[in-house]
Amino acid sequence: MHQPPPPPRPRVLHVTQPVDGGVARVVRDLARAQLTAGLRVAAACPGGELGAGLRELGVDVRPWRAGRSPGPGLPGEIRRLARLIEEVRPELVHAHSAKAGLAARLAVRGRVPTVFQPHAWSFEAVGGPTAALALRWERWGARWADRVVCVSQAERTTGLRAGVHASYAVIPNGIDLDRHSAPAGPSRAALLPDLDPAAPLVVCVGRLCRQKGQDLLLRAWDHVVCRLPGARLALVGDGPDRDALRRRARALGPAVRFAGAVTDTVPWYRAADLVVLPSRWEGMALAPLEALACGRPVVLSDVDGARESLPPALTPHCLVPPEDPEALARAITALLSDAPLRASLGGRGRGHVQSTHDVRHTADRVADLYRELLGGRPPVSTERRESLHP
Repeated sequence: MHQPPPPPRPRVLHVTQPVDGGVARVVRDLARAQLTAGLRVAAACPGGELGAGLRELGVDVRPWRAGRSPGPGLPGEIRRLARLIEEVRPELVHAHSAKAGLAARLAVRGRVPTVFQPHAWSFEAVGGPTAALALRWERWGARWADRVVCVSQAERTTGLRAGVHASYAVIPNGIDLDRHSAPAGPSRAALLPDLDPAAPLVVCVGRLCRQKGQDLLLRAWDHVVCRLPGARLALVGDGPDRDALRRRARALGPAVRFAGAVTDTVPWYRAADLVVLPSRWEGMALAPLEALACGRPVVLSDVDGARESLPPALTPHCLVPPEDPEALARAITALLSDAPLRASLGGRGRGHVQSTHDVRHTADRVADLYRELLGGRPPVSTERRESLHP
């Protein structure tokens, strides 16, 4: 007796803007794991390295022309995304970060199962009237997300306290452990050939912007070099605050190096004695997880997700109050002065990340969420797809 062919596996469309930094790494690693699991994966993004990297993995990448922040071009961005969704015909839309979450929810408006993952809340990134508008939107837009995925319990709590009432799921970030345990790339001497091999080296990996707090780290560095004159700081990344940070760092002379954007951050983690991320806000940053996977201790601002990314044994040494350069300097100085403690913390951190933050575990939990949403709704018919255009 002829058996009908099994239905195709559901297709997920990842909508992403921005296309750099931690959000891009999350999407890339998640897409890789989903393809390995047999899921049909498509992506809508403005291109860049993320688009090229996803194509190499085998993702169906559709260029979506959209700016990083909301502006007068938003209506056109929404219309273009609605047409793109009509072409791809996904069974589920997964929107990443505030801008993509805004455009995708307005383009879909509940007609296709929708997951929104803020990767830190939009209203934390701005101030004044803009923050009020962002909060108002998040409260309103929550109705068009079947699930809001937070990467930490703290991020979920922030949303609830702000009045964003939604159906939440908490799925901590994961990283590609294979990549972070692979043979080392360029050595410290190759990355910084003029650096004294005995000099204590602190590395900060992140977009050069207010969120990541490199300005706070430079203010702290004045205090660090007073105690440890040979200490050196490497800022790895690029972004809108590059020129302002360079001006601020001039007074510190050779104590601060700007490495620029790099395609592979692993060699920088391995070159470091200590990795620092003094963020003003986060959901759950990837850089600390990546550094710990490489066996390097970290110092973090105690913002959303930071405490949850560390085992309890590390928190007394590795967490500092946000926007407190003096506390940051004390924590950095203490760890740079204690090599055995750094080695112990790095080893404990690596074990914690290996057991708790494997991206394959993250992908499994996301897949369970997709199955729950797709199993609880009827198949997406042509009739339901009509009028996708706002």
